Amino acid sequence: MGNYRFTAFDKSGEGLFDEVWTFESDEVAKVEGQKRIEEKGVAGKTHRLVNSSGKLILFHV
Repeated sequence: MGNYRFTAFDKSGEGLFDEVWTFESDEVAKVEGQKRIEEKGVAGKTHRLVNSSGKLILFHV
């Protein structure tokens, strides 16, 4: 299990989310993270999901 930081921003640069999520692996984080992003309604906004080492798992501008 590892921690992943999710952040999302609106067009003005204001932060919408800054959360820590836990997943079993980078592969699981990519799939399950995308689901959570869609549930939060920010799939079309700038967002990123990185692992605890700083590796980019998901990114959208």
